[in-house]
Amino acid sequence: MQARRIARELALLSVSQLPSNPERLEMQQLQNVVVAAVRTLTSEAQDALETASAELQQGSARLLTSETRAVDVESARAMVNEAIALAQTAINRLGVAMDVPEFIQLANQQDVRHYALEIISKLKANREQIDQILSTALVDWQLSRLAWIDRDILRIAVTEIVFLGIPDRVAANEAVELAKRYSGEDGHRFINGVLRRVVEQLKTEKKVM
Repeated sequence: MQARRIARELALLSVSQLPSNPERLEMQQLQNVVVAAVRTLTSEAQDALETASAELQQGSARLLTSETRAVDVESARAMVNEAIALAQTAINRLGVAMDVPEFIQLANQQDVRHYALEIISKLKANREQIDQILSTALVDWQLSRLAWIDRDILRIAVTEIVFLGIPDRVAANEAVELAKRYSGEDGHRFINGVLRRVVEQLKTEKKVM
């Protein structure tokens, strides 16, 4: 279970950077998957820090020119708070990036590599069908408008349920745990709700067949 949990996390963080070609994907070593995951985390952290810096600069400028106007002071305070939240996210991502090599060492590396690449290969090979399943289950949302992390967590869960034979409850629970670690404040609730509709939809289709 530990190896699969780590594999899911690596798949989530590296899927966008690894090749789609099945032969090239199969040739990937575990270290390549780890490097791709760390790059994703550090890139996201850098983006968050840059945005935080811009928010702080705007907030500071607004404070300096506000002449104590309450509206401007409140707006500046909101910008500073947003910048602090973004900086905290960046710090968390960097912390996870530094932890990745260590938790890889604590698991069966062959199992981690095998399952991570299995998830990625099935996802890439069947993405059109996976996205169609998710698009049908989404209510008042478009898949393309979701944050990339939420979209890929959902894709991995559907991949496991439909193509890897993982029980829907296990896949959904693991997706929720990933969302708690990487998504926004309410991301895990959103993920859980969407996957509940996916499971209901798949069961309905199976009955019809």
